[in-house]
Amino acid sequence: MNLSGNNVLIIYVSFFLFILGTIFGSFINCVADRIVAGRDWISGKSICETCKHELGPLDLIPVFSYIFLKGKCRYCGTKLSSRYMLTELFLGTSFVLYFLNRKTLDYILIRDLILIVILLGLSLVDLVSYIIPDGFIIAGIVNWLVSIFFVSDKLDYVKGGLIGAFVISGLILCVSLIMDKALGKESLGGGDVKLLFMVCLYTGVFKGFFLLFLSCVIGLLFVLLLKKEKIPFGPSISMATFVVMLYGDLVLKWYLSLFLG
Repeated sequence: MNLSGNNVLIIYVSFFLFILGTIFGSFINCVADRIVAGRDWISGKSICETCKHELGPLDLIPVFSYIFLKGKCRYCGTKLSSRYMLTELFLGTSFVLYFLNRKTLDYILIRDLILIVILLGLSLVDLVSYIIPDGFIIAGIVNWLVSIFFVSDKLDYVKGGLIGAFVISGLILCVSLIMDKALGKESLGGGDVKLLFMVCLYTGVFKGFFLLFLSCVIGLLFVLLLKKEKIPFGPSISMATFVVMLYGDLVLKWYLSLFLG
């Protein structure tokens, strides 16, 4: 359903998606922390990392709990990282930005919001551990597979996704193997190649090349800003994917217009 022109409904849906985004931001923060700590992320309890006290419902309200508790644990008074609130705000804002870019309520919106949550989760883990768990890649692939049932032109959808995934990930795999041999060390992790495969299922081959280029640019900026020789590449790919989701079609049309007039 296209909501263009219906400003009241657009505001209502935007507010709902912001709240939903903060909830999923809180959830994916918790999942990432448990994965990094090696704890059960499915049935484990949320606890304060300092005093180990189990957190109650009032401690887990996205954004508001952090503000009302003044960024401290209710039980031991330890100052909490602002990352939790910022992540919740970031995901809520990302949900709204993506919706306002499309202004359409359909399954593709749901598919892409799920992908955004997955990308944020793997980025949080990769930033700390330099590892992209296969579970996130599998979740992204399953999300794409389920979406096949909801698109009209299933054959083109599947062909476009598979060609993009195999071409981009195959290309970067070949380049990384050559670089590994030339440098005598690993230049790109296997998780990054698998991540490129997964996200290019969504973008196809042409937007996939734009995504790859943008990932490298963002990665280079991180290296220059953080002044580190090695950085996790997963967050760069994730950020590039989100930009492509927002503006990939516009960039592709502009690029093709240079040749087609």
